[in-house]
Order: sequence, then C-alpha cells, then structure tokens
Amino acid sequence: MNKFLLIILAALLAGCASAPPRLDNSLSARSQSSRVKFIVIHYTVSDLPRSIKILTEQEVSSHYLLTDEAEPKFYTLVDESRMSNHAGVSSWKTYSNLNPMSVGIEIVNCGFKETPEGRVWCPFTQAQIDQLIPLLKQIVARHNIPPQNILGHSDIAPQRKQDPGPLFPWHQLAAAGLITWPDAAQVAAQRAVFETQLPDVAWFQKKLAQHGYAVPQTGVLDEATRNVMFAFQSKYRPARFDGNPDAESAAILEVLAPTAAPKPVAPVAPVAPAAPAPAAQPAEVR
Repeated sequence: MNKFLLIILAALLAGCASAPPRLDNSLSARSQSSRVKFIVIHYTVSDLPRSIKILTEQEVSSHYLLTDEAEPKFYTLVDESRMSNHAGVSSWKTYSNLNPMSVGIEIVNCGFKETPEGRVWCPFTQAQIDQLIPLLKQIVARHNIPPQNILGHSDIAPQRKQDPGPLFPWHQLAAAGLITWPDAAQVAAQRAVFETQLPDVAWFQKKLAQHGYAVPQTGVLDEATRNVMFAFQSKYRPARFDGNPDAESAAILEVLAPTAAPKPVAPVAPVAPAAPAPAAQPAEVR
C-alpha cells in the first residue's frame, strides 16, 4: 500500500472516530427523579468581596451566594444540575455525603463575634430573607423537595458547623410554607408533661435521631450529643441554645417526632372451653 492510500485511510479512520453519537430524544423513562433532594443554608463568615473570592477560587463552592447589599441579589455560581462542594462530611436521616444530592445557598453574614460580654451573633437583614424565600420556593418546585429536607449546615454536620446560627429566621420560612414548624399549643401541652419528669439522655438521643440528626446513642450527655442539641435548639428554640436537655426541648422534639402509638391488637375469635382435665391421681404410698 502506497503512502497516498495510507493517508486516505488514516483520514477516514479519524473521521469515523470523531463522528458525533446518534441521539434520539423522543423517549423518556417513567422511573426518574431529580438528583436534588435537599437544600442546605449556610452563612459565609466573611464580607462580600472575600466571600466571592473564596467561593469562586478555592476548593469550596455553593450554587448560590446571597449578598448583603442594601438591595441583595444572588450570584449563581454553580448550575443546579452540577454538584457544588458546600456540605462536606454530612448526613441526614439515612443519607450521607449530601453534596451530590443538594443545592447549597451561602448568605453573606459574619456569623458571630467574640466580645468581652460573650459571643454576639450577626443578624440577617430582612431584605436578604425577602430574596431568599422566593428562590427557595422555586428550587422546591423544580425538584419536589419536601419541607423536612430544607436544612442548615449545622443540621447535617452538627459536630463541626454552627451555621446559619440562632439568628437565622427559620420561623419565616415556616410561615412561607417551606418547612415544618412545631405547633405552639401542642408544645405547651407537652412541656407541662415533661416538666413533671424530664426524659433521660437516651430518650433525647433517640428523638434527635428520629428527627434526622446523626447523634450518639450512648445514654450519656457527651460533647457530641450537646453539639446536636445546640443545633436543634438554635433552630427551633433560639431563645436558649446551651445544648442542655430541658422540658421545652423535649416538648418540641415530641411534637416534631411524635412517639408512635402502639398498633391495635386484632380481636381474637372466642374459643370454646376445653373439657376439664381428669383429676390427678394421688401418688402411690410405698
């Protein structure tokens, strides 16, 4: 084979190799769903310029960044169809490693400041929340996300994260129909019960796990359990979030994760009485 034919053959082979695949998009499988199952809310602990630099240039990212300007806006940093590295080591209920299955939203907020009087948490502006709620509703609609799957970073990583912190207004998200919130009357009724006798630590650990947290099941109020209690209290009872079990925390847990009622026992059909057994014979005397 001469050199000319070899050149032609090579060109033909190259053309075959680069030919695009033939795709027919006329069919669609019934069994499919969005990869997104969770929304995770964070604060940046940085000002806006540094937040942008970190989230665009370092090995951490989020799908959205909400600014703290007088008129806040969102930067779309990662498309929702792609994974962003915002959750890290994480878990909720039976799920772990939430990065591939979640949308991350970072909000520009300083987090907290240590002062001589103690830790002071930074508030979110109402303008930020007014921007956040419509976006959350859109994401929920796009991916059919249930209310129990809109979470804070501290929910999914309570041993190492505290954001979005106790000043994040979760109750506003509840009022907008985005998350489940404990009914105040039910909490008051349950609190009266628990004030007479506080459950032990094992009960709190079981309830926190039932709600969704990764928490030790040791019956001991260790640091890990207190961290989870802190995350729970800062979300649902931000007036006090010291990590200590108390009657109000127990009441909120019971309302959010009620104890399952015992299953009713099926009635048993009556059975005719058996014939009386013969009287026992007296033992033989020897």
